[in-house]
Amino acid sequence: MEISWVTALDYFGVFVFAVSGALVAARKHLDVFGYLVLALFPAIGGGTVRDIVLDLPVFWLDSPVYLYITFVAALGVFVFANQPHTMRRALVWADALGLSMFCVIGAHKAMALEYSPTIAVIMGVVTAVFGGMIRDVIANEVPLVLKAEIYATAAFAGAIAYVTAQFFMPANIAMLAGFGVCLTTRAMAILFNWSLPVRTFRQPPDEGA
Repeated sequence: MEISWVTALDYFGVFVFAVSGALVAARKHLDVFGYLVLALFPAIGGGTVRDIVLDLPVFWLDSPVYLYITFVAALGVFVFANQPHTMRRALVWADALGLSMFCVIGAHKAMALEYSPTIAVIMGVVTAVFGGMIRDVIANEVPLVLKAEIYATAAFAGAIAYVTAQFFMPANIAMLAGFGVCLTTRAMAILFNWSLPVRTFRQPPDEGA
């Protein structure tokens, strides 16, 4: 069976996001079932939400190969993740790759269905961040998207870059541009600790004080 380049990129995104989920399971010292569960949410969660919102058949129901890829990634981490001191770094970069891939895959799918550029950008961000949010909630962690880290912002930048570029260049080049913008933005945030401004409020003094 011939596989299109878009599908191949989708497979890759599923794989790296599944790895990111399994690495969280490794940090939490879960059993093999925990690895499978935490790999599954980031790998297919965002795409599932996207397809439901767009009123499409959920992608992995028609093509269970996405589940097979997820399980292989989870089991691979379960077998080979034996260096705890490297897990955090591996998790961050696997998550960055998945984020960058899925923000353009989601936007591309919406544009192919002739939705507006605004909807395409939103679907790109949904595809990129929702699965990781579910993973973190299940693992009892604060989702990255709710922290001051530049995360969803990177997905927005990548999706916007793709949607803009696809008006002027072939889809494959536009997707590469979107991927590059998202990954570069996220990488700079990781390497240089970039974050969004945080607003803090002074606690009012107790009335009885």
